[in-house]
Amino acid sequence: MEIIASTNRHQIAFSSLEDVIAQDNVVRVIEAFVEHIDLKQVGFIIADLKTEGRPAFNAKVFLKLYFYGYLNGLRSSRKLERECMRNVEVQWLLCKLAPNYHSIADFRKINAQALRNTFKLFVLFLKDADLVTGETIAIDGTKVRAHNSKKNNFSPAKIDRHLKYIEEKTNAYLQELDSNDTKEDSIKVKEVTEKIARLAKHKIKYTIFKEELNSPAAAANNQTQISTTDVDARALLVQGQVVEVSYNVQTAVDDKHKLVVATHTINRNDRNALSAIAIEAKANLNVSTFTALIDKGYHNGGELHCCKENNITTICASPEIVNSNLHGTTPEYVVSHFVYDKTNDTYQCPQGEILRTLGTWHKKTRERNTGFLFKKYRTPKCKTCPVKHLCTGRAKGGREIERSQYAEAVEENNKRYQQNQQLYRKRQEINEHIFGTIKRKWGYSYTNLKGLEKVNGEMAFIMTVYNFKRCMNILGIENMIAKIKNWKPNYKAIARHLLKWMHINAITRIRKNQLKFAA
Repeated sequence: MEIIASTNRHQIAFSSLEDVIAQDNVVRVIEAFVEHIDLKQVGFIIADLKTEGRPAFNAKVFLKLYFYGYLNGLRSSRKLERECMRNVEVQWLLCKLAPNYHSIADFRKINAQALRNTFKLFVLFLKDADLVTGETIAIDGTKVRAHNSKKNNFSPAKIDRHLKYIEEKTNAYLQELDSNDTKEDSIKVKEVTEKIARLAKHKIKYTIFKEELNSPAAAANNQTQISTTDVDARALLVQGQVVEVSYNVQTAVDDKHKLVVATHTINRNDRNALSAIAIEAKANLNVSTFTALIDKGYHNGGELHCCKENNITTICASPEIVNSNLHGTTPEYVVSHFVYDKTNDTYQCPQGEILRTLGTWHKKTRERNTGFLFKKYRTPKCKTCPVKHLCTGRAKGGREIERSQYAEAVEENNKRYQQNQQLYRKRQEINEHIFGTIKRKWGYSYTNLKGLEKVNGEMAFIMTVYNFKRCMNILGIENMIAKIKNWKPNYKAIARHLLKWMHINAITRIRKNQLKFAA
């Protein structure tokens, strides 16, 4: 049986790179997009031409290479360097230019903000191509592992454990040293002395960490952890009781084609993150309002109030009432069964009695350092109430209800959530598969960079690449290239949206402070 004949390696052939790359190859879309935009307008650092020394590579070379790399699961600068030498698609894309790994890595590090701007620019393209509507948007976050191990992350409790261990071991070694002195064992004495010196060195390190966390600067920035490898990384709750030193990638996804319209990375959990990502989505899309679908991890009165102030309609799931939080109160007498009268500023209990307030605002600070104001409502009728034991539980006094300054926004949101269950069910199908694709299929469950600013740039670029690939699947290669070539990028809109987002966030913070200290 005959076999297929191979080509002789020494055979000379005449061909061009253009002949090798098909018209529907992905690299042609990358080429069209990168060549169509002005990198200087987007914010990329452009090397100055000099008469002496070796000429620099065009910034577009690196952006094309990173687009290709992230589309194909390659993030390492050394792997990308090798692809330049052996991959015919990369050779076509870069016209056989082959930058070294150090230059490739530096481009990503120094252009973090420009990579974020590239994401915003591509969102404008999606809007101009009518691929996003900006009407219903699902907001969620996912954790990505930081370039920092748990071992190199320290909290006050962990530092105290280490110091206690050092103290105990030092005392044990000192006792051992005393016993060895009487035995005149010089070798053992030397070993124990070295161990004590090593423990003293570690004690100095942990003491410095403790002083840093107790400093006014740490208190001002709400810093409760220290990471020694990546200073911005934090130990975050990933799932259940699982904790990883990681970053939290926030995303806002449009429901039309499941495309990401806003993203940024933070180093804290979701509880105080809603308004920032919602406002960013509104600025990127330049819309007056939209409906946001949000899971219960974001349920926070202050954040819901900020969204309301910025004309963003929220449908956020309410956290379930845990039995341990009832303090003996039966489910029939939880706060939700007390009717609030906005006109008279009173509550009516299930027994028909009226709870009134003195109008005094109290400040609560246990809400994870996000102190808010509240009023207290009471009634003297509790003393003679026949169901007092069902309502107050273990409390000796009468029933007391606290109403937050953000209660109105919370109640409106909870009402919308109850009335729009079918719409809310779409939340998971809108945004959860994005995280599955990026983390499970592409393997981007961790970051290659250190520092919040650089991680922001990389994660924004990953979302750009996700939109890029999904857009190709929706439009097709040739149609997408045609749309890119006919598209007029609005570079001013990037700066305008960025300034608008920063301005709205500043106003929001001012309003928060005004509400906190209004009383």
